[in-house]
Amino acid sequence: MPGRVGDFKSESARAHFLRVYRAALAELPAISETQDVPTSFGTVRVYRFTGPADGAPVVLLPGRNASTPMWRGNIGPLLTRRSVIGVDLLGEAGMSVQHDPITGPDDEAQWLDETLAGLGSHRVHLMGVSIGGWTAANYAVRRPGRAASLVLLDPVFTFAPITVKAVLASPALFVPGVPKAVRERVLRWISGGADLDTAETEATLIDAAATDYALRKAMPKMITDAQLRGLDIPVLALIAGRSVMHNPGKAAKRARETLRHGQIELWPDASHAINGEYAAEIAERAAAFWADVDRPVS
Repeated sequence: MPGRVGDFKSESARAHFLRVYRAALAELPAISETQDVPTSFGTVRVYRFTGPADGAPVVLLPGRNASTPMWRGNIGPLLTRRSVIGVDLLGEAGMSVQHDPITGPDDEAQWLDETLAGLGSHRVHLMGVSIGGWTAANYAVRRPGRAASLVLLDPVFTFAPITVKAVLASPALFVPGVPKAVRERVLRWISGGADLDTAETEATLIDAAATDYALRKAMPKMITDAQLRGLDIPVLALIAGRSVMHNPGKAAKRARETLRHGQIELWPDASHAINGEYAAEIAERAAAFWADVDRPVS
């Protein structure tokens, strides 16, 4: 359905993105298995990384304009604790291929549920950053059962609305013709002023996605108070204190007020790029959280 699904802007754009993606993928730990899982909305690219056999695996959901390689710094520390499954979000730049329109939150939950079912995953821990955090939370409130827990890293559209500044700045990452210097300035602002040279792989991947891919699907909708209160699984929410995407204080407050099984932490020095800034610390904190979730009830 041309014009209604996400796709690369041209064959040359596809080729360019593939070169960048493959170079980034080569920097990840050894991939145990690569799968393309069919769903009602397209095929979803999934990578398995083998870690300890004990406990449910961790499914990683990346942010916007990103894909599995954005977790470059996280997968290694996580693998010392758990097996890991990386998912390229359907409708985003990556190796997943959308063929039907994704019209709203229910469709987003459906393709992820079909993906996990196709993998034979009956119980997983979901970890998502930014849009990936929203994807995890949206899935859990609409398709309960497979998600044993959620680790949400500065999720957007989940606990607080996007700031006006972020709304105004974000098009610089998507609109054709925006100079690379401007895109880098916006990305640096979102990342809390980070030196992009230290995260060159991730920055190059995101820049290629922004320039090479046309995203065409419904914007996320804020998760409601009722949906958050209805979550009956443990949630670890790590809110970045220097996030420019939402008001961190308000996000943490709403999370504490609505989540019945929530552990909410405001990390004051973290930016929206929290997963890259605190990879080792997140792995340690999440591992302790998952150990509690998986502990048998006596």
